Amino acid sequence: MSATLRLGLSLASILLLLLGSLVTASGAQAQQATFTNPLNASGSDPWMTYHDGDYYLMATTWTGPLTMKKAPTIAGLKNAAAVPVFNDFPADRDHYVWAPEFHFLDGPNGPRWYLYYSAGAAGIEDQRIHVAESVGTDPMGPYTYKGMVFGANNWWGIDGNVVTISGRDYLLWSGVPGQWTGNDPSIYIVELGTPWSTTGPRTMISRPEHDWENVGTPMNEGPAALQHDGRTFVTYSASNCQTPDYKLGLLELTGSNPLDADAWTKDPEPVFERNDAAGVYGPAHNGFFTSPDGTENWIVYHANDAASEGCGNTRNTRIQEFGWNPDGTPDFGVPVATSTVLPVPSGESEPASNRLQSFNFQDRYVRHADYDVRIDAAVDPAQDARFRLVPGLADDGTGFVSFESVNFPGHYLRHSNYDMVLAPNDGTALFAQDATFRRVAGLADASWSSFQSYNFPTRYLRHDDYLLRIDPISDAVGRADATFRVTS
Repeated sequence: MSATLRLGLSLASILLLLLGSLVTASGAQAQQATFTNPLNASGSDPWMTYHDGDYYLMATTWTGPLTMKKAPTIAGLKNAAAVPVFNDFPADRDHYVWAPEFHFLDGPNGPRWYLYYSAGAAGIEDQRIHVAESVGTDPMGPYTYKGMVFGANNWWGIDGNVVTISGRDYLLWSGVPGQWTGNDPSIYIVELGTPWSTTGPRTMISRPEHDWENVGTPMNEGPAALQHDGRTFVTYSASNCQTPDYKLGLLELTGSNPLDADAWTKDPEPVFERNDAAGVYGPAHNGFFTSPDGTENWIVYHANDAASEGCGNTRNTRIQEFGWNPDGTPDFGVPVATSTVLPVPSGESEPASNRLQSFNFQDRYVRHADYDVRIDAAVDPAQDARFRLVPGLADDGTGFVSFESVNFPGHYLRHSNYDMVLAPNDGTALFAQDATFRRVAGLADASWSSFQSYNFPTRYLRHDDYLLRIDPISDAVGRADATFRVTS
């Protein structure tokens, strides 16, 4: 081979490598999704996790029902419907419904989700922590009420949080030594006998002792456990939430017995607080979650946009990644401005979705438009015509499906007076039935699909003058109108 030929091949190889690098970089850039806070325009005391392909988010509702948002992406979570998951609120616990959290624990009935929330009868002095248990292993429930967690002890308490240490479950909360009046809320811990009952004595592990814990009124509340590399930390909210100086403090379990007050060490300085330059005030009452691929740690918290805003509906839900200091303690950094563009948690990806192509108008696809459902050609935006075919909400057995909107997670195709609409799941049995269909062989072509109504089995999903509805099918035109191809 001549030197000239070898040089030409070398140059060609270099060009191919460079081209490949550019393509790879371009692809990586195209896949880099971003977002801005907040996740909820109004959402205080947030709790969030990533589980089995979806994010789940709850926040204070003030009254029942308790609601939960679910979506596979952060962008989807911002648009997701808040679905009622628990609505059992008699007169003795129907006021000040605060700080819901859900924890996956191995209880007497096997692994279940346990929903902890604060509520009382009339005034703040009535606040207690209550527990509900999921029927199955779906974070969305349904949930059944199990009781007031303190039982006969009847301690005052808010902001329940669960941590497992050396195989034992413990409840953390904000409590007082006696009655509410005249006592400073402090952080307590007690062992759980079951997920809905305590056993043994409680221990105070933090009280508002530093100046930065006493702005407005002395306060320690909203504990949240964080475990990393075999160490257990607890963040808590300090000072009065009515002030812009509401902030986070940090405890670490440095001894062996969580019920020994001396086993806990408090950081003398706050670890997360107001950032006036970024327009962030009162950042506190937080939780933690990991990224979909498990490589990143994230904090979820609420904050205000102005120093004059207080302890109500102005607070919104925000998230950001955090890291770790060389000594192994968490480094939360500073709360960022809502204008800051952040990369989504690592490992996040869009789930599989499909389109429904009309059999007799094959240039048209099922889509939602202003919450009506129709078939159209050249759908814009394209995501209006994309749906996740998920197990049926009323029956997840073989063949039953529900259609969840890709760009409005938590919204499903359902029939209402036989007309099809896109609506948020309200958690009722009727909604689940209206939004469930049996997928069968296409009525006009067995290689396509038709969708039989779950609660009106003589009716099928079909288009009529381009609008979708459920109807009995009795002729060739109806069979063609009721036949669709599930396609990418």
